[in-house]
Amino acid sequence: MKNVRIWFKKDHECRYISHLDLNRTMLRALHKSKIPVWHTEGFNPHPFATFPLPLSLGFRGDNECMDVRLEDENYSFEEIITKLNACLPRGLRVFDVTEPLMKAGKIAFASFTMLLREDNTSASEICAQLRMLMDSSAITVEKKSKKGIKTVDIKPGIRQYSITESPECAVLDIILSAGSSDNVNPNLLITALQTQTGLEYEVDITRNDLYNSDMELFR
Repeated sequence: MKNVRIWFKKDHECRYISHLDLNRTMLRALHKSKIPVWHTEGFNPHPFATFPLPLSLGFRGDNECMDVRLEDENYSFEEIITKLNACLPRGLRVFDVTEPLMKAGKIAFASFTMLLREDNTSASEICAQLRMLMDSSAITVEKKSKKGIKTVDIKPGIRQYSITESPECAVLDIILSAGSSDNVNPNLLITALQTQTGLEYEVDITRNDLYNSDMELFR
């Protein structure tokens, strides 16, 4: 058997399906495609698949991945791409298949592109508001956890960022802590910004890439 990592994009209407629904969609596609994927054993066997770091609801994903195990070690990667795309909706497109180089536990950071608009606020003003937020000594927000709601400072979770202005919106490119031990959701930044300004923004978020602690691309 061989472990493989299937890379795909999540966009269009599929950005609004939950991780649970994504999992169901991918499992059905694996079943329909007849790809020789290893199945779980027991009363209800199903294709075994794992997702290294689930994507938040509403986010676009440019480099999402799913790990599966092939029973046929010589099965063509190109065949996997073709057969899966034939069974998936337009918002999910497989573009590559590789052998895993890193374990999911190595993920430490994620990069995002965030587009912010507000009907009565210019892009340059939103950029200024973002810079003011980022220049703060602390960025405190209420965060839900298994133990309840607590106030946290998310600024230490910001690795690097850049703020630029486009004709229609402010653009925030940012790298945040990710993974199981420390995870800063971009929505927390938006919450902090809205608390600071009293405005509600239209926000479009794309997760671009994942990295390990040495800022090497997760592959």
